[in-house]
Amino acid sequence: MNDTQALALTIRRHALRMVHLAKASHIGSALSIADIVAVLYGDVMNIDPADPRSPARDRFILSKGHACVAVYAALAARGFFPEAQLERYGKDHSDMMSHISHKVPGVEFSTGSLGHGLPFGVGKALAAKRRCAAWRTFVVLSDGEWGEGSNWEATMFASHHQLDNLVAVIDYNKLQSLRSVAETLALEPLADKFRAFGWAVQEVDGHDHAVLKRSLSGAPWQPGKPSVVIAHTTKGKGVSFMENTVKWHYSNPNDAQLAQALAELGE
Repeated sequence: MNDTQALALTIRRHALRMVHLAKASHIGSALSIADIVAVLYGDVMNIDPADPRSPARDRFILSKGHACVAVYAALAARGFFPEAQLERYGKDHSDMMSHISHKVPGVEFSTGSLGHGLPFGVGKALAAKRRCAAWRTFVVLSDGEWGEGSNWEATMFASHHQLDNLVAVIDYNKLQSLRSVAETLALEPLADKFRAFGWAVQEVDGHDHAVLKRSLSGAPWQPGKPSVVIAHTTKGKGVSFMENTVKWHYSNPNDAQLAQALAELGE
């Protein structure tokens, strides 16, 4: 097991405990992005826990803000704040809200309503270009939120302004709040749509750390084009009874289910 795989395991364990303790939702969404988040925070992004507002830092935007426990866990594991603070997730008056909050050290932008993260990230990338700054912007999005027109407007804008310092990662787990993405609002042919909008496109296994590292660290793949990683993932990845089950978009594990899930993750 390499460092990012160990980080992904830590993220999954923390995420399960946080959702269980707070009786919160969206554990399936958090588990599906754990590997993506681990590779970004553990290997790819230029970040400094001792200086979370460094002007040189890469910017990370979680557009699917409901999956925040994965990012909170990664930030704690990387030393942005003590891991014990994760127990405050979802509590009254806590900065660690149930959708990602910029009040938490290391978080750039609060999201909740879908379709806002990419437009904000595009603005960040444009600002970096105009300032001749070297930092990049990474935006992780859900597949279901591509029903939001604001994302497609941002996609067109990014291509027009040649924002090759922007990397969008789509968590393509094929499930959204109530049923499959294909049944709700079909996205295919997704890769062809991005190519038509002028983006560089790669489709990857969103749980393969070596492939994710190569793809994310190599961007931009084509000068003058923003990059999109279509990451094929499994909702609830790592816990057998949560995988590919839409129930875990909203449900939280009881004591017995938490114990089983942690056991499956080697704890």
